[in-house]
Amino acid sequence: MNRLDWARCVRQLLPALAGVSLLVASPSAARPEPGLGQFHDDAACARPALWVVSDADTTIYLFGTIHTHDGRSHWFDHAVRRAFDASSTLVMETLIPAAPRNRIEASGTGLAAARATVQTARQVGLSVQQGADMVLARAAEANGKPIIGLENFDEQLRMYQALPSPARPTATAASVVHAPAPEASLAPFLLAMVDRWNRGDAEPIEAIVNEIRRQSPETYRHLFVDRNAAWAQWIKERLRQPGTIFVAVGTGHLVGDDSVQAKLAAAGIRTGRIN
Repeated sequence: MNRLDWARCVRQLLPALAGVSLLVASPSAARPEPGLGQFHDDAACARPALWVVSDADTTIYLFGTIHTHDGRSHWFDHAVRRAFDASSTLVMETLIPAAPRNRIEASGTGLAAARATVQTARQVGLSVQQGADMVLARAAEANGKPIIGLENFDEQLRMYQALPSPARPTATAASVVHAPAPEASLAPFLLAMVDRWNRGDAEPIEAIVNEIRRQSPETYRHLFVDRNAAWAQWIKERLRQPGTIFVAVGTGHLVGDDSVQAKLAAAGIRTGRIN
């Protein structure tokens, strides 16, 4: 991918980052699409990155999710599955009400960019329902495992509204339905991200985060710096309670100089990568 195509991909993904999380985090969205299984028969093994934070009586697993996936790899297996099964609670970025559309549209944020990105993903066999967030949510629901959010719905909307205007295009209901056609180069880029994520390599996602930082420091601060610091503080406080929990957030929050792990390290808390 040349530099121009790369820049176009980042410009489209930048406004979609927060919006996709609003689409995938709804409990009602956790239901699988008809006919869509968790894995295909020809699925291959995968080893996405998993981290752990612990003390004498507390273990907190930290897993970087990808929002769309093709379901062709057994990523929810081995270390990830063992960590999930050992945990009493699933912690996600946010929990969205079952019918948030009116409130989202009334806020002026719109989800056109996020929906366009999801549409592109579907065209190449990637699905939100097969994304790590939804697979984990379904597993927690099936096992009666409580799900809590690091942020609430209103916090997400306020964060999205605070993004600089180039990263927060407004959208009417019509424009959400008739979203503009995404850049053609985005599809192979999304496939490459999934492939690298399967192998525990977050370099493409980290490159996006770094490019966002370069293009819009304010957007970078809102999407990553402030939230990662808040989540690290939440983990620090949670370490005071005994038990084991599984924290699943977008992989972009677990890479780079301002990652959740970096914020924890600044507070004197060590994290270790399991796989």
